[in-house]
Amino acid sequence: MKFLIVTHVPHILTQNNYFAYAPYVNEMNIWIENADELSILAPKSVDKLSAIDASYVHDRIQFIPIANFDFLNIKNSFLAVTKFPKICWKMYKAMQQADHIHLRCPGNIGLLGCFVQILFPNKTKTAKYAGNWDPKSPQPWTYRLQCWLLNNSFLTRKMTVLVYGEWQNLSENSKPFFTATYRETEKIEIPKRTFDGTIKFIFVGTLVQGKNPLYAIKLVEQLLSKGVTATLELYGEGVERQMLEDYIVKNKLENSITLKANQSREILKQAYQNTHFVLLPSDSEGWPKAIAEGMFWGAVPIATAVSCVPYMLDHGQRGILIEKNLEKDVVDILDHINNVQKYHTVSAKAWAWSQQFTMDRFEIEIKKFLQS
Repeated sequence: MKFLIVTHVPHILTQNNYFAYAPYVNEMNIWIENADELSILAPKSVDKLSAIDASYVHDRIQFIPIANFDFLNIKNSFLAVTKFPKICWKMYKAMQQADHIHLRCPGNIGLLGCFVQILFPNKTKTAKYAGNWDPKSPQPWTYRLQCWLLNNSFLTRKMTVLVYGEWQNLSENSKPFFTATYRETEKIEIPKRTFDGTIKFIFVGTLVQGKNPLYAIKLVEQLLSKGVTATLELYGEGVERQMLEDYIVKNKLENSITLKANQSREILKQAYQNTHFVLLPSDSEGWPKAIAEGMFWGAVPIATAVSCVPYMLDHGQRGILIEKNLEKDVVDILDHINNVQKYHTVSAKAWAWSQQFTMDRFEIEIKKFLQS
């Protein structure tokens, strides 16, 4: 089988291997396990490898580089349009030669892929929509268009679209799905957490405005002002790093709040096991891995009610849903800190629910889609 991936994820070529964001590559290695040939149509990056990059496991890879683009302003939008013909022609040729077409959405490359795949109604296709599928949520128009095209069983044929969460009005194309990080063999009993010393919080995600790392800092800052002995570790990199460092220094929070940068899977795994709470006050998510991973180790998630997060947290039974109202959110968190029994009940529910979502089950489900 000739398997084609169409994605916006930048790829790095080094030592004759293709690297990209590790959680994405680790998942794709499952999709391509039985592929005879692999083609990857994606932007090429000149960045250096980091701790969060991984390589494909396949010995027959054809990489098809394409230009990246965005619609952030009028100039960029005009430049994007000039790039469309060449990108679409490369995409058409790649799809023509493929036996199975796999789109990664939402993203600008995925958007073009949603249009070009219409020309191949008889080819088997899958798409992973890794964003917020909620039709009532505020979304960029390009995201809404991708949802509509993927869900449209007349324009998009022989396609299985995997979406996070359970939503009304899904067509026969679209299937509720999940993602995973850990294996069955990694399962352990829920770690024992005490409240005798420091209350530990972690934030795992890109340091950008949409993830609201500053709000996570302000939450812990407020807890400190109320006499709670707490720490916050932020794992990730992004454009807001310098601003966050400046805020920490200006408000004399260096002893309690630290930026840990990007770290390996094993370091994050230890961090999840040793923390009380995982903070993610994000504006938009798909299936937030930081929340799911924290729950797997019994950490109580604190997250905004976006996308399928209310489903994941069982509307507050398996975690704390915050509203980005600092005063109210701090009260809700204190309620779990001051009531140890309540904390352990919520932690146990989060842990028990998350144990079903393993990489072993993920592999089984992916193989079902490829064989159907």
